[in-house]
Amino acid sequence: MKTVKYVMMGALLLSLSAPVMAQDDAKATIENVAKLIQSKPADLDDQVKDIYKKNKKNEEVLVGIAQAFYNVKDTANAQKYIAFALKANKKYAPAYVLLGDIAAYNNDGGGAAAQYQQAIYFDPKSPEAYYKYANVYRKISPSEAVGKLEELRAQRPDLPVDAMAGRIYYLSNEFAKANDSYGKSWASARDKMEERDLTEYTLSLYFTQKYQESLEVARYGLSKQPRDAAFNRLAFYNCTELKDFDNALAYADALFNKSDSAKITFMDYGYYGNAYVGKKDFAHAIEVYEKAAAMPVENKSKLAGVLKDLATAYKQTEQYDKAVAAYEKFLDAVGKPSATDRVGLGQLYTLKASKDQTLEDRTADLDAAIKVYEKLAQDEPDAVEYATYKIAQVNSYKDPESKEGLSKPYYEKLVQLIEAHPEKDEADKARLVEAYRYLGSYYYIVKDSKAQADPFFKKILELDPENKVAKQALGIK
Repeated sequence: MKTVKYVMMGALLLSLSAPVMAQDDAKATIENVAKLIQSKPADLDDQVKDIYKKNKKNEEVLVGIAQAFYNVKDTANAQKYIAFALKANKKYAPAYVLLGDIAAYNNDGGGAAAQYQQAIYFDPKSPEAYYKYANVYRKISPSEAVGKLEELRAQRPDLPVDAMAGRIYYLSNEFAKANDSYGKSWASARDKMEERDLTEYTLSLYFTQKYQESLEVARYGLSKQPRDAAFNRLAFYNCTELKDFDNALAYADALFNKSDSAKITFMDYGYYGNAYVGKKDFAHAIEVYEKAAAMPVENKSKLAGVLKDLATAYKQTEQYDKAVAAYEKFLDAVGKPSATDRVGLGQLYTLKASKDQTLEDRTADLDAAIKVYEKLAQDEPDAVEYATYKIAQVNSYKDPESKEGLSKPYYEKLVQLIEAHPEKDEADKARLVEAYRYLGSYYYIVKDSKAQADPFFKKILELDPENKVAKQALGIK
């Protein structure tokens, strides 16, 4: 009796192991054929044909051969072996998935969706077919694409469908919806989220300026993979945005020096400089900004922000020659700078002049500032008033005692422009007081004409009744 029992058990074990052995054999064959196709021997066709002859009824191997050809972009041979697989088993879902991939590769979205749908028909529980269908359809309607994934949820409640939906929304640049979908997966099963999903969730939160939440996800990713460049980068960026500069610099060090396969980018250097600026360490900020500015970029407009930051760092260290040079490169990189951007160059020339050692250099820099404002007034009609105001100020630096009256025509023009305003704000009033004070002082001191000076001081008191300079000039106590 025991003998019969053991014979039956042996037969049962053989029957169970046979499919497993067959699967292992199929897997090994597919791996070997993939290596063969990658190596491209002269007799490739003959060798693949030999493998086909031995497996002409094995749809798994035949689709594996097709996949190997597809991986090297040989879609003709891929389709040939898919046809063989469907001849062996016309209901084999992976064959239709690969046909969908080929259609998608050829930019035939409709054809791809049809093939993925066919795969779903033959295998309603295939997550790959649902996801690839949704990924193709997202270009038409991300919401409807995610709706397809809800069909998968009904078939496979065990799968992370919310994370898949997050991918669809992320790839569609619908980051708020990506946050919602990934957030559901994060709340219920974060330990089951793939690295890709964690990375995209972190990025999606970062893109929507949810820096604290993004940092939390990045840190979770680092708890699993502390040398992951993407997580270190995102932790670094988020800490910088949150003004946690000590931790930002620690994560920057991890990215630059302790991450696997980290490819340092232009943006990395930019953020590194920002973190150093946050720590008031302008020397190191300049060092990394200069590295960023030296990197090759396809579009020089990408350089604009870092060049402006570099100019600011130079200004903070009173390296005005370099600040001006960097700022001029910034304006060139922008292409069409705003009025505010252009004003910044005039301000730098003025600051540079304040530190010049010779009158010749000082005059040259002040003249350069005036040219900036003159060009601004010429190009931007809405900026004429502000440009006139700045030219008046710069000329007063050139002529501090007003003996030459260099600022007089500009303050007179400024008065004319502002007095024409139907309503005057506080900035208007402040500029008028400044203009009246200059004109009053010019006539009173330079021209020795109290009669011409007094009307200007009286106008000051109309705007600022307690103005000490005006009261003193008018003899009012």
